[in-house]
Amino acid sequence: MTSEGLTYAAAGVDTEAGDKAVELMKDAVRRTQGPAVLGGVGGFAGLYDLSAFKGYRAPLLATSTDGVGTKVAIAQAMDKHDTIGFDLVGMVVDDIVVIGAKPLFMTDYIATGKVVPERIADIVRGIAQACEVADTALVGGETAEHPGLLKPDEYDVAGAATGIVEADKVLGPDRVQPGDVLIGMASSGLHSNGYSLVRAVIKHAGWSLDRHVDDLGRALGEELLEPTRVYATDCLALAADEAAQVHAFTHVTGGGLAANLARVLPAGLVATVDRASWDVPAVFRMVRDLGGVPNRDLENTLNLGVGMVAVVGADGAAAALSRLSTLGVPAWTLGSVETLDASVAQEDLVAGTKGVSGGAVRLVNDYR
Repeated sequence: MTSEGLTYAAAGVDTEAGDKAVELMKDAVRRTQGPAVLGGVGGFAGLYDLSAFKGYRAPLLATSTDGVGTKVAIAQAMDKHDTIGFDLVGMVVDDIVVIGAKPLFMTDYIATGKVVPERIADIVRGIAQACEVADTALVGGETAEHPGLLKPDEYDVAGAATGIVEADKVLGPDRVQPGDVLIGMASSGLHSNGYSLVRAVIKHAGWSLDRHVDDLGRALGEELLEPTRVYATDCLALAADEAAQVHAFTHVTGGGLAANLARVLPAGLVATVDRASWDVPAVFRMVRDLGGVPNRDLENTLNLGVGMVAVVGADGAAAALSRLSTLGVPAWTLGSVETLDASVAQEDLVAGTKGVSGGAVRLVNDYR
């Protein structure tokens, strides 16, 4: 036993490093905060002034929480931490946007084995930059040092966001009807789902992250760290365009396109998705070929190039595509919604009537 006794720092927690990390990230966080955010950085809780929304007739608050999954292992292996924040923000705010809610503010949580101020600041700066893209305030967060639970270079991130929507503007299954058109919006790559499969494939192939892949046009690690596309402001702009007749959105995350699309379909309807309507990006073909991964498994795990889907009225499809083009979002007609014919065999459905909302999805034709 030492005469000085044990300290918190000796136990592996450096509070001064945490304070330095806050100083390094302050400016980036402040840039996300408009006049509605009260109290600044460093308080026990974030405050958001809702006075601007007092004109709502029946306001509903929407909330969502998520993480980045094992994509953080790629960031740690490459020692590059300034993009993972886009993955976190995209996973959280775009789940709110699908019901037509505007994300107002977000908080983050980072757990790490050892606080390295510069690394933590890089992570939070990425979160803040993505919040700016999503027009969402970053009102607070927490960094926790967990020595003995996580290795010094390990960390995990999570976040939560709150949004607002007028009750009679909520998007979802009750608005979807036969004849609606599916508009696919391109993903920026793998986004933040299926990385356990992707990492297993890369390990199986014996490829290093610094390996240059001709089909990708860059190093493997750079491709795997491509940030998630944040759709928030684009989807809200599309929903506000009455000519587009937006009835629902679906965010293509864990479970793939069909499983997520089924969540916004009412019972008795089927969404038919044309696989030949888009080119599957090279990174997905690479995962398939390197690991011999069956197409069905790919479809149930990865977005395959479709990050968000808008379900719009038949007369709104052209306007929706035009609006998304103006916004700079690559988009195309992905398929359509029809009444589910009793003669359709269950084996033809990739997401059947046991889905969350009771809708069904089938994928037709082969990928290009």
